[in-house]
Amino acid sequence: MQPRHFLSLVDLTAEELNALLQSASALKRAHRQGHQNTSLTGAVLAMIFEKSSTRTRVSFEAGMAQLGGSALFLSPNDTQLGRGEPIQDSARVISSMVDIVMIRTFRQADIELFAKHSSVPVINALSDDYHPCQLLADLQTFSEHRGSITGKTVAWIGDGNNMCQSWINAAMLLDFKLNIACPEGYEPNPELLERAGARVTLHRQPALAVDGVDLVTTDVFASMGQEAEQQLRLEKFNGFQVDHTLMSHAANNALFMHCLPAHRGEEVSAELLEDSQISVVWDEAENRLHAQKALMLLLLNKA
Repeated sequence: MQPRHFLSLVDLTAEELNALLQSASALKRAHRQGHQNTSLTGAVLAMIFEKSSTRTRVSFEAGMAQLGGSALFLSPNDTQLGRGEPIQDSARVISSMVDIVMIRTFRQADIELFAKHSSVPVINALSDDYHPCQLLADLQTFSEHRGSITGKTVAWIGDGNNMCQSWINAAMLLDFKLNIACPEGYEPNPELLERAGARVTLHRQPALAVDGVDLVTTDVFASMGQEAEQQLRLEKFNGFQVDHTLMSHAANNALFMHCLPAHRGEEVSAELLEDSQISVVWDEAENRLHAQKALMLLLLNKA
């Protein structure tokens, strides 16, 4: 039987995604009540990191431990995907020794090639194109605070990056509207925009994108690997900071999210980030743990 992979959000159906979000919240409640789920006892997760991340490592490693399994951390020094050994060879060897693989890297094509030759499920823990695990946590967080996101409106403010593109996939899957505000030249993939159709609207003015929305979300202006563009991007994204003034254009009970790490004073004001009446970033960060537990249980047929 072919393994099931999670390379982008659209690898799930809407029904599967909604069920996964419910499972994640149930796992969270059980964990807080001291109940243990050891469905993955004896299972081993290989965590391949070409890009470092605090949240991704801690959430996957802790999640696997909470489910009774164990995790192997493989740094860029341990596995040089496609450099020391062809990716397809690495995939065959690593997958013969573990039960599930998580990869955080640059090229989406590298994850797809690894998955093609892997005998176990592969999870995209971030690529330059998509960050689907973060979207699981974001959608879980919205659901816990406001109920179903279907029929709602979300505003993405900033770069049309992997997070933005994952929000586009989410809008198509769960049928909500997405307003994107970005400077010219920083739009998401045009083919993805075309597929999304009327669900997604592009704006140049953040206030127009935020008008009446239920959720405002953003990310750093320069992602990992774009450090050389930091100053240029700060100039281009001038006026795109999310603060209380911008949030005043949203619906009265609108939430603010950020996938973290945040650069206070750049893409978000420090005051908004810490405003617990609006900002749910700490719930969002914690939910990476529980959403990914639900995902691993699904992929390993233990849900």
